[in-house]
Amino acid sequence: MDRMIYLSMMGAKTNMQQQEVLSHNLANVSTTGFRAELQAVRAVPVRGDGATTRVYSLETTVGYDDTAGPVQFTGRPLDVAVQGRSWLSVQSLDGTEAYTRSGALQIGPDGTLMTANGLPVIGDGGPIAIPANTQPSIAADGTVSVKQANGTIQAVGRLKLVTPEAKLVRGEDGLFRGADGADLPADATARVQDGALEGSNVNPIETMVAMIAAARQYETQIKLMQTAETKERTAAQLLSNNG
Repeated sequence: MDRMIYLSMMGAKTNMQQQEVLSHNLANVSTTGFRAELQAVRAVPVRGDGATTRVYSLETTVGYDDTAGPVQFTGRPLDVAVQGRSWLSVQSLDGTEAYTRSGALQIGPDGTLMTANGLPVIGDGGPIAIPANTQPSIAADGTVSVKQANGTIQAVGRLKLVTPEAKLVRGEDGLFRGADGADLPADATARVQDGALEGSNVNPIETMVAMIAAARQYETQIKLMQTAETKERTAAQLLSNNG
């Protein structure tokens, strides 16, 4: 059978994978602090006699887009938008330290400062506890303070903000971690914007255009597979008649 059908099949598979990545990005266009996942295709020549003109297309993951998303001011005291290339440290479900740009914080039933997904926010000394009947606020350097009923203001912790030197790795849980899995050191120079949230950096128009292009490429690959099948059938008929 002509190798074209296998090459077209690989191309169609790659286009389907592209659609999955683009669909995932588009579904998170309104997710706070979301980083668009990047995907690329590389050409791999087929080795062997008579196959020098054949090239496979294989998917390769190039990470994520680290461009900052738009900042939306909310005025809510526990909303923070991490500035620059810094990240907010949280405790993941498996107990390890992970990083996120989602700064919509809230207070858990036990007074622990948490993300909107219920993950404890890590401070310089561990999870941050907010005393009951107090008004919390977050300063630009990440210091968490509470105002008591008598007007006294007391610092209860400081957000652990990290600034990685290299790109982080996205986990299956949507959180980011260092490439070697080790915890990153706190960055004392990192800053946050209080009363604001960073939106998703997904461009919906560009993503929709890319999805349309991937769909058209998929249709082309399917037509090539049908052409290869037609040629195979015709060749079989010719050989049968000549035999």
